[in-house]
Amino acid sequence: MKESYFEPTPQTGAGGAPPERALLVQVVHGRQTKAEGVESLAELERLADTAGVVVIGAVTQRRDRPTPKFYVGEGKLEDIQMACRQGGANLVIFDNDLSPVQVNNIDLALGIKVIDRTELILQIFARRARSAEAQIQVELAQLEYLVSRIPVSARQQRFQGGIGMRGPGESPFRLRNAPMRRRIKDLKEKLEHIRSRRSTTRVKRPYPLVCLVGYTNAGKSTLLNALADADAYVDDRLFATLDTKTRLVHLAPQYNVLLIDTVGFIRHLPHGLVASFRSTLDVAREADLLLRVADASHPFVCDHIEISEQTLETIEARQVPYIRVFNKADLIADEKELDNLQKDWPDAMFVSARSGRGLAGLKDELCRRLIEQGAYAGRKVHPPAGFADGPWSKQ
Repeated sequence: MKESYFEPTPQTGAGGAPPERALLVQVVHGRQTKAEGVESLAELERLADTAGVVVIGAVTQRRDRPTPKFYVGEGKLEDIQMACRQGGANLVIFDNDLSPVQVNNIDLALGIKVIDRTELILQIFARRARSAEAQIQVELAQLEYLVSRIPVSARQQRFQGGIGMRGPGESPFRLRNAPMRRRIKDLKEKLEHIRSRRSTTRVKRPYPLVCLVGYTNAGKSTLLNALADADAYVDDRLFATLDTKTRLVHLAPQYNVLLIDTVGFIRHLPHGLVASFRSTLDVAREADLLLRVADASHPFVCDHIEISEQTLETIEARQVPYIRVFNKADLIADEKELDNLQKDWPDAMFVSARSGRGLAGLKDELCRRLIEQGAYAGRKVHPPAGFADGPWSKQ
């Protein structure tokens, strides 16, 4: 079954360089259902919007397996070419991960720049990284992505060694590859230095550490602001937060915590990004408690939870004690859906960071759990009077 839709959009007016106009392409294959494909494509459109790209339409195709040469069938490639011509697209974004050969083949066939989901996410990270550490992490991920995509040809001319030198000499591939490898090594050393310095600092922290983790755009930064009365940057876009933010939160008399916001997770998060952001994500593994935040109003919230837990497994943080938090509970219009979620996740907390609903109870539960875990041991605090009665956050 083949599907496509095309919706032309007006050209951007003058006043600076116009944004790139992109056609989205998706191949649904394997066990992926149509609903999952629709959700993934909608997420790709939001990623494109985050990158400042105007989406002019989308083309999808259902196949048993991708083709080795173009990933899509040759007939569908002609549909893509026609859609690009009609909509004035100068960029094609695939929702699937493409091999370097496939990118090159499609680019030559269409005469238009072609990128895949991984490269789009890398570009978003590059634009949004602000701190020196985040910029190092993004550069490392980009270089490791690029170094694996330098084309290798057996017919490349080699630069022969001089008199008395052995071997066939250096190929253009190796000559281009070597500087990137050296830069990757330097960046890894810088990140390791940052990582060791941060580990030393955390040992001396005066308060327990609580980390916000979860799918991108679940409202983690808004929740940080609400709990800490802070002003962290918030945007209704994917990956609004790349740099970790730490705020002090008062839970009860004598009880404070350090609350940390982290980069969000997403389906098909590039492995290189997870590895590069390891020094940042280590905070989740070393935390006393995690707040696993999910968007209660999202139709695929259970999938988002599963993806988040897979990412936590990858960074070895799945065993850290946690409280599951469903944010944006006030946006659920159907009470039956909310009831079903509460039945499926009876131990979860349902809150709204924007309206303040459930935040007092979340603070109480945070304080109780940290005390029960002994997180305040040696920090010169004692349970306040009436500990068993609570709630202390309202005092």
